[in-house]
Amino acid sequence: DGFVFRVDMRLRPYGDSGPLVMSFAGMEQYYQTQGRDWERYAMIKARVIGGDRQAGDELMDMLRPFVYRRYLDFGAFESIREMKAMIEKEIKRKGNKNNIKLGRGGIREIEFIGQTYQLIRGGGEPDLRVRSILAVLQLLAQKGYMNPQETRQLIDSYDFLRRLENRLQMYADGQTHNLPEQPLLQHSMALAMGYASWDALYDATQQQLKTVHACFSNVFALSPEGTEQTAAAQNPLVKIWQDELDNQDACELLHRHGIEQCDELVHQLTAFRDSTLIKSLVGSSRQRLDNLMPLLLQQLSSMASPGEVTRRLLNLLQAIVRRSVYLALLIEYPVALQQLIRLCAASPWIAHLLTRYPILLDELLDPRALYDIPNRKQLTLELDGMLAQVVDDEERTLDVLRQFKQAYVLRVAAMDVAGALRVFDVSEHLTMLAEVLLDKVHQLAWEHLVRRHGKPLCNIDGQVYEPGMAIVAYGKMGGEELGYGSDLDIVFLHDSRGEAQYTDGQRSLDNSTFFARLAQRMVHLLSAQTSTGRLYEVDTRLRPDGAAGMLVSSIEAFALYQQEKAWTWEHQALIRARMVIGGVHLVEEFARIRRSVLTQPRDVSALRRDVIDMRQKMRNNLGSKKPGQFHLKQDEGGLVDIEFMVQFAVLALAAEHPELLEHTATRQFIRALQQCGCLDAEQAAELTHAYEVYR
Repeated sequence: DGFVFRVDMRLRPYGDSGPLVMSFAGMEQYYQTQGRDWERYAMIKARVIGGDRQAGDELMDMLRPFVYRRYLDFGAFESIREMKAMIEKEIKRKGNKNNIKLGRGGIREIEFIGQTYQLIRGGGEPDLRVRSILAVLQLLAQKGYMNPQETRQLIDSYDFLRRLENRLQMYADGQTHNLPEQPLLQHSMALAMGYASWDALYDATQQQLKTVHACFSNVFALSPEGTEQTAAAQNPLVKIWQDELDNQDACELLHRHGIEQCDELVHQLTAFRDSTLIKSLVGSSRQRLDNLMPLLLQQLSSMASPGEVTRRLLNLLQAIVRRSVYLALLIEYPVALQQLIRLCAASPWIAHLLTRYPILLDELLDPRALYDIPNRKQLTLELDGMLAQVVDDEERTLDVLRQFKQAYVLRVAAMDVAGALRVFDVSEHLTMLAEVLLDKVHQLAWEHLVRRHGKPLCNIDGQVYEPGMAIVAYGKMGGEELGYGSDLDIVFLHDSRGEAQYTDGQRSLDNSTFFARLAQRMVHLLSAQTSTGRLYEVDTRLRPDGAAGMLVSSIEAFALYQQEKAWTWEHQALIRARMVIGGVHLVEEFARIRRSVLTQPRDVSALRRDVIDMRQKMRNNLGSKKPGQFHLKQDEGGLVDIEFMVQFAVLALAAEHPELLEHTATRQFIRALQQCGCLDAEQAAELTHAYEVYR
């Protein structure tokens, strides 16, 4: 009666020479120390099918880091090319050119395409850790990693080739993937696949194989020469990197490639190549660096200052050279290398950002996405999608928030240096980003506290009320004028009042303690330093009574303080304040308080004296003390002078012109002051121009 199933156990550790059964510790030890790339691909489809399921799941969790690396792993392209070359060599040796599984354009190439993206990105995107190749291909299209039309073609080809494989193996229960050579069997296959003749089926099969291999070649950048090592070796600039030319010959070669300032560049390359770090590289890291350097030199021909650009790029390479997956990324994606060089040439700040956080190199893969800034809704959905991949892991959540911010800031900076955004557009995008992140941090902190202590409740006039947290933005965030390095000036308020002010959980807290802990949790999430940096510096000193005051005030206490105790400089700060998080009731109440405080009549002489005194103190403490240096913000004639002039005028005139308070941005105040007659057109134009130039 034959057998039930053919069983192949050669995928176990050490293959045929390994034990049939291993301990979990032995499995972990093997994959940590000896696991090979092809085993990572095989493990993608591994699942527990019998025995102790719970123990099996523990084993799979233990081995997951071997399969899915925490960071992007673009070395997967290289290993697939090597594996594919070995398979093709074996097929040629055996003479099985018509193998629809392992041959060119076969089933294995479709699987390799999907599995490579899984290995590259599965560490950070758990939804890619699925076993079905069809599900993977659909996900890659949805996420924008592959062209949807190309994905559809691959799915159609997979369906065709799998059906053909099934029919080949139905015949005499044979384990074969080779197209038949006997006429009778050829005709049988044609009929089974719904074709009138073998020639028609053969032509259709060849077309499917051709389509798949074209996609495979496109994804893996296959060239007629073979691998990227061959292409790199044929680049004449490789001789400079390999120190095969003296300085004069190296300069002549660079000149022929359109690169000036060659003496400085050759000196930098020599120092970099001879450094201890580079000399210590071995294996794939050294090979990838040797492949990358000629490609990098080739790109410098269009740069105005190749020496300075090279210095920035070599600083970046020093930071990433031991994590060679980033070198692989730049080799595999020439467009990413082009974007890197262009951005480093345009901005030392961007070069520093990429050097400090090389994971951002992933953002350079698609120039369309890099130079396309999403709106608030898209930004929020993108962040939600990234956080949905993280469950009960605070460290990973912090990393996701920080990487999200850095990636978006890089997009804004790329648009900025490309001249596509004005300075105030940059500020608005950076402010929108801060608001989205602040809103998400508030949500995460709220959910954390509510899980522990329940929701805050209170009783007002016999009615149960659920109070909320409000966050007021001051300074640059309040004025929607954030810069790349701005901190967040924020004040926390709540609207809990009345009786029975407690949370409704088993570990109940009074509401004031709940909101204090909520604010502390938010400050921690925003400002904690991790390997991916910190989200924002947070300054809460503008709260009532400053650093000596409570971190969170009730909105009634805030109103009372502003009316009776606040200094003139605190009213100046209130001019640029706006509520960025809070329910409708809180937003309306804060707007009422702000308007009430700022429209009160003032002694203009006393106001002038207070503003001038505060300005002088700031200039003395914060301005430049060195002759010949100008502090852009604090020195006489700087940014703060413009802001203080505007704030003085608003405080002096708001009682007569309450419409001034419809704004929070300095440039908007200048325009409003012109409209109410405080500034003439020439003064307003000069101030606006100066403010924009300084910014």
